[in-house]
Amino acid sequence: MEKVTIIGTGCAGLTAAIYTARANLQPLVLTGVMPGGLLTTTSIVENFPGFPEGIDGFELMTRMQKQAERFGARIKFGTVEAADLSRRPFALTVDGERVESRTIIIASGAGHRHLGLESERLLENRGVTYCATCDGALPIFRNQPLAVVGGGDSACEEATYLTRFGSVVYLIHRRDSLRASRIMAERALANPKIQPVWDSVVTEILDAQQGKVTGVRLKHVKTHAATTLSCAGVFVAIGHVPSTAVFKGQLELDPNEYVVPKRGTETSVPGVFVAGDCADHVYRQAVTAAGQGCAAAIDAERYLATQNV
Repeated sequence: MEKVTIIGTGCAGLTAAIYTARANLQPLVLTGVMPGGLLTTTSIVENFPGFPEGIDGFELMTRMQKQAERFGARIKFGTVEAADLSRRPFALTVDGERVESRTIIIASGAGHRHLGLESERLLENRGVTYCATCDGALPIFRNQPLAVVGGGDSACEEATYLTRFGSVVYLIHRRDSLRASRIMAERALANPKIQPVWDSVVTEILDAQQGKVTGVRLKHVKTHAATTLSCAGVFVAIGHVPSTAVFKGQLELDPNEYVVPKRGTETSVPGVFVAGDCADHVYRQAVTAAGQGCAAAIDAERYLATQNV
C-alpha cells in the first residue's frame, strides 16, 4: 500500500513528488497520458524563476523529474482509469492494475480545449493541431499560410513560434483585442509575419473531403459576414479542459469540472488533495502550479501524521 500517490507529472505533480519524497514518504507518481504535462510542448519558458535566459519546457520537466527521483520518488507510466474514494485506503485502477493509497494528490492538469467542429475532428493530425512546438516544423506547414485560433498567451506564443516556418500566420480571435499578457501581445502584434483577424470565429475547417487543411470559413461576430481564409494548417489555442472526469461524482467539482479546493489544497474528501491546472482556472502558470504542488505535499504529510502513519 502506498502512503502517497500523485496523479500527474507536470509542475504541480513533480513538485509534490520532490516534497513528499524528501519527507521519506516514497511517493508513487503516475504520469498520465502526457508525461511532463503540457509544459513539455512549450519551446521556451521565460517566466519560471531561476532561468534568466529561459529554459526549454521539456528540459525543465526532465530536471524536475530527476530531482524527485533523487529523493526516492517512483515514476510509473500509466493512466488512472477509475478511482474509488469512498473507502480507506483509496483505490485507483491504473492501466488495469489496482493501486491502494492512504492519500492521493491530484495534479492531473488539463487538456486542450477543442473548437467542437466536426471538420476539426476529421482533420485532426491532418493539418489541425493543438501544439505548434510539436508540429510546426512539419514539412506540410513550411512556407505555407497558417492560422492560430485564440487570443491568450498560448495563442500568441504559438503564432510567434510558427513565424519560423509559415509564410504568414493569421491570428484569429473573437474579440477586437488580445487577452494575452501585455508582453506576449506586443511581441505577437509587432511581428510582421503575424496578421490578426479580429472579431471572427471559425465555423468550418476546409477541406475534409481532401483529407487536408486548405482553409477556414469565418464568421464576423459583429456583422455576421462569412469569409474564407486560405491556410495549410490550423493551430487551436483556446484554452484547456481539466482532466478530472475520473473523479466525477466522488469529489466536488465546479460547473467547469475543476476540482474545488477547500482549506488549502484539501478537497471534499479528507486525505485527497489537489494542485495545479485541474483546480486552478485563474492563474494557470507553471510557478503557481509548483507552489500548489508544494502546499499539497505538506498538507498530505501533515494529514498522514494525524493518522499515525
